[in-house]
Amino acid sequence: MLDAVHDLFNSPTLRKVLLKSRVLLGVLAVAALVWKMDPRWLLPGFLVSMFGEAIQLWCFASLDKGRTLAFNGPYALVRNPMYLGRYFILLGGLMLLGRWWLLVLFTVIYYFYMVNRVKREEEYLRGPLGAPYEEYLRTVNRFLPGAPKPGSRLAFWDWKLLKRNHGTTNLVATLAFWVAAWARARYGLG
Repeated sequence: MLDAVHDLFNSPTLRKVLLKSRVLLGVLAVAALVWKMDPRWLLPGFLVSMFGEAIQLWCFASLDKGRTLAFNGPYALVRNPMYLGRYFILLGGLMLLGRWWLLVLFTVIYYFYMVNRVKREEEYLRGPLGAPYEEYLRTVNRFLPGAPKPGSRLAFWDWKLLKRNHGTTNLVATLAFWVAAWARARYGLG
């Protein structure tokens, strides 16, 4: 059963369809969330989402994508902090619906997405990054934060990397969603 689920999440055809339709699916999901939201969940959802956004921004400001192995900032604690940040951003948005079972379902689906995506990425990165990456895999946990990697700088933030990785665009998009949710709750728009 689990093999079938992993096969589904690794299906090249499904991944290609989702990639091509991600903007449309995202717009529809945002519209549905804002339209069907329970205003009582606005503040808790916002706080959870902003926690995730803070992780994402720290990742963007620490990742010299395609140039060097990232092991500073959040990457000193966990190999895949960006996926964790994205999980909390999306979880906060889903909280607006006030349905605990949706949060559980999302968590299960996101788990399978994240595990399979990360396995593919790690396999790919073994080639170009070589021995230093193998050492990183041995010393830093995949998903659960641990002690900082020896020789890394936990307090790391590079504004140029944040800009190059489109961190400000990510922040603006997340805040735009929450402004729309707030306007819907405050003014009953729609």
